[in-house]
Amino acid sequence: MTKEEKTMPETHRNSKEIKVWLLRKGVNITEIARIAGVERTNVSKTIAGTRNNRKALQWLVSEGCPKRYLALPEDMQRRNSGK
Repeated sequence: MTKEEKTMPETHRNSKEIKVWLLRKGVNITEIARIAGVERTNVSKTIAGTRNNRKALQWLVSEGCPKRYLALPEDMQRRNSGK
């Protein structure tokens, strides 16, 4: 497991809202994995809140997924605070 894929005990990530947002945007987990260059399972686990794959999270942020759904890790909160 890489630094980008740290296992997390629990988050307040709102996976249901993220999935609704993805559905409205017309994007699926496989597409995110392809675009972000990561495994599909890592994207799925990141959305579920059991992983923090930074590439998948950054893609979600850059595409406009509301940050309140994402429970971003501290390093990403600092990096994205001005955006």
